[in-house]
Amino acid sequence: MKAVYLSKDQHQKLSKELHTLKYRERPKIIQDITDAREHGDLRENAEYAAAKEKQEIVERKISRLEEMLSRARILDESASDGKRVVVGKKVKLVDTGTEEIIEYELVPTTEFSTFDLEAVSVDSPVGKALLGKTIGEIVEIKVPAGTITYRVEKIF
Repeated sequence: MKAVYLSKDQHQKLSKELHTLKYRERPKIIQDITDAREHGDLRENAEYAAAKEKQEIVERKISRLEEMLSRARILDESASDGKRVVVGKKVKLVDTGTEEIIEYELVPTTEFSTFDLEAVSVDSPVGKALLGKTIGEIVEIKVPAGTITYRVEKIF
């Protein structure tokens, strides 16, 4: 199974959500189903159907969160020596063809937003290529438009 990189805050948030779903939402839904059963014929019981549907959604969320948290790797920024590109660090790159300077922050996929133009997911082609690189190292990244070549200038 592939690791899921999470910040400490994100891990705590997801763990709290899982706890709420398992120990608050799940028992409430079970009680709602029990109460709805007492209203008679289940085939024509809208309350029962709604409670069962909600139960299905909550159980899927619980399963997804448990699976994600079981593969979680919590990022420890203090463990980084600043000499290698790791998740949670920013990197300054120079395009070897155009000398254009680009800065990216390598972020966990779970915290990546497509609207953040200065971040790149660790699971993207760029993120995978940058991971573990050192200052001065040349990085060739295959993208749909071809190959881009960068030099790692700075890690911060």
